[in-house]
Amino acid sequence: MPKREEQFLQRINAKQPEAFRELFSEFYNSLVLFAMGFVEQQDVAEDIVQEVFIAVWERDAQYPTYNAFRSFLYNSVKNAGLNHLKHKNVEEKYLASLNLEDEGDDIDLKMMEEELYRLLFKTIDELPDKCRNIFLLHLEGKGNEEIALLLNLSILTVKTQKKRAMSYIRERLGRVYFVMMSLGII
Repeated sequence: MPKREEQFLQRINAKQPEAFRELFSEFYNSLVLFAMGFVEQQDVAEDIVQEVFIAVWERDAQYPTYNAFRSFLYNSVKNAGLNHLKHKNVEEKYLASLNLEDEGDDIDLKMMEEELYRLLFKTIDELPDKCRNIFLLHLEGKGNEEIALLLNLSILTVKTQKKRAMSYIRERLGRVYFVMMSLGII
């Protein structure tokens, strides 16, 4: 082993601060490039290398040879990179499962909403013609005066027919009526 490498290794083993600076200048760039081969993101690769350097500094190990030390650095970076990818993969799978659950909830909610609308319109179809027409215009968001003008009826007739329609729907749908009210369907 060349004298320079031997002295460097002795300083690393002795945890001398100047050895840490040498470690950085000697290995940082090549280890970051090596890590980018795994993680493909420079900032993540830099974080990995910095964590490995910290581990070297905090570790109580004595490195017997310069090559053993180099191997330790590269293996540590490789393992940290693979661990990062594993964690990233688990995180992505978890987020994907959350999205699938949300989509499943959305589908269930949509199906329930469609079923409620189907029941509502089936019940509305049972209403007498005038009552049904008034109630459908009400569902479109038209006010009593507008409905009265459109159908050439008095406002009182419109109010009475709407009240009859609501009573009939409430009676026919029972508890489902209250669900529709709470969802803003009616």
